[in-house]
Amino acid sequence: MAELLTGGSDLVLTDVVKTYRGHGVRAGEPLNAVDHVSLTLHPGQALGLVGQSGSGKTTLARLITGVERPTSGTVELGGVRVDQLGRRGLRKLRSDIQMVFQDPYAALNPMHTVEYVLTRPLVNYLGLRGRAAEARVGELLDLVGLTPVEQFEGKLPHQLSGGQRQRVVIARALASEPKVIIADEPVSMLDVSIRAGILKLLSDLREQTGASMLYITHDLLSARVATSEILVLHRGCVVERGETLRVLQQPRHEYTQSLVAAIPNPFAGVAAGVPHAASGRQQE
Repeated sequence: MAELLTGGSDLVLTDVVKTYRGHGVRAGEPLNAVDHVSLTLHPGQALGLVGQSGSGKTTLARLITGVERPTSGTVELGGVRVDQLGRRGLRKLRSDIQMVFQDPYAALNPMHTVEYVLTRPLVNYLGLRGRAAEARVGELLDLVGLTPVEQFEGKLPHQLSGGQRQRVVIARALASEPKVIIADEPVSMLDVSIRAGILKLLSDLREQTGASMLYITHDLLSARVATSEILVLHRGCVVERGETLRVLQQPRHEYTQSLVAAIPNPFAGVAAGVPHAASGRQQE
């Protein structure tokens, strides 16, 4: 299959702030969900956005995709101001920036076949129909490892495993030939045994297509596999950034240090002759 994308554009956020008004006890008090965040995502790059729930990761994704507009600062893709786009511009943005969501089952209509799911973006964004669309559906399924494609085209989501459903979601994201893929916790709801395969798939596809990837997660271990550089978010602020391995091995900010310290160690207690907790669970 030919490459889906031959080039890309920088995604640039400059001093972005998103402020909400509080509710309940904090009614009327401003809350900076995103607080003066700047980042650049180059074509083909895999950048991790790491932080616990409520750190501002999802809000940033909504700003990048144009679902919300920043209170101040700018969001640009290829020099075009995303935060100033009208309806027509936002439609084009939908094809340039695609999402891979956390829950593959919720992301797919249970009444639609795999073929239908993949055909819709081909029709809406690329104008492909008939045999051209059928051929591209087969190419997309082959690209994400769902072969032989004839066995998957007519299936409904409930007839697929969790990993297969996520591969369909990834294929749908690729259908519009995007410049940027935002993967929002893409493996957190999958069995541990298949997470590595999905992460490798995302990495391989990024290299093949030239699309960049913003990988959103709270899981530092998956960020290590999927990204070359990470930004650590805490209460809407970037508290640390750098090469992924450097940040994980030599965290400088105390918040990053706490995230690294929370990573489970499967060998904890073994040297001291204490059985690991997982061993006990396996015997239950």
